[in-house]
Amino acid sequence: MSQSVRSVDRALDILLCFTREDSARSLTQIAEAIHMSKTTVHRLLATLENKRFITRDNATGLYRLGLRFIEMASIVLQDVELNRWAQPYLQRLSSEYGETVDLSILDGSHVIYLEVIESPQRVKLAAAVGQRLPACFTASGKALLAYLPEEQVQKIVSDNLAEASNHAPLSDLMTDLRITAERGYAISEQEYEEEINAVAAPIFDKDKHPLASIAIVGPSFRLSKDRLPALGESLRQMTQVISDEVGLVALSAIVRKPRTR
Repeated sequence: MSQSVRSVDRALDILLCFTREDSARSLTQIAEAIHMSKTTVHRLLATLENKRFITRDNATGLYRLGLRFIEMASIVLQDVELNRWAQPYLQRLSSEYGETVDLSILDGSHVIYLEVIESPQRVKLAAAVGQRLPACFTASGKALLAYLPEEQVQKIVSDNLAEASNHAPLSDLMTDLRITAERGYAISEQEYEEEINAVAAPIFDKDKHPLASIAIVGPSFRLSKDRLPALGESLRQMTQVISDEVGLVALSAIVRKPRTR
């Protein structure tokens, strides 16, 4: 094995040592996990950090997977045609409830909107495709955060709180996410903007990891507090159907994958 190939192999070992359970690791922990000297690991981490595959928390010294993976994940989502699968469901929801419906994914500490079906009503509101909003202040974001590891969620929520004021404390937001996970959908009542309510539910991959979320958004005088639970349950059932489709397609891809000798 050439030196360059060995370096690539070692860099991949570093990336693969991060898991949902151990999403943040110190230099020593990484070196011990992959049985490599700290000097070599430090050198490879510097290269990975420069390419944004790894990020280092200056306060704690811990390393995490970087935002470059978010960008690459969006390419994968395009390849598996999540937008195409979701499109008829988005249209159906918009027609049935007469409100704006959107599809979004997590982008760092924010959600980014991939698809938006605008309400046919005269009074309406809609995020723009490509728009980014703080995850913990939107139903779309909370539907995703509720199913992520707590350490990752606390970091995202803390980042969101740092760029906003007059919002609920961290403990209240974490409680809201636990309730969201229990019922299967998120509710936002005028949390990011006044007079705007929303419900959202996640789309899961075959490993039950949240890929994206679908939200129904509208003015609070139409999407009243009393209507939100029924809308949320209907949305949860629909995203489950999409999740099942995602899982079946992923499974069929594995079955079709040719074996190498």
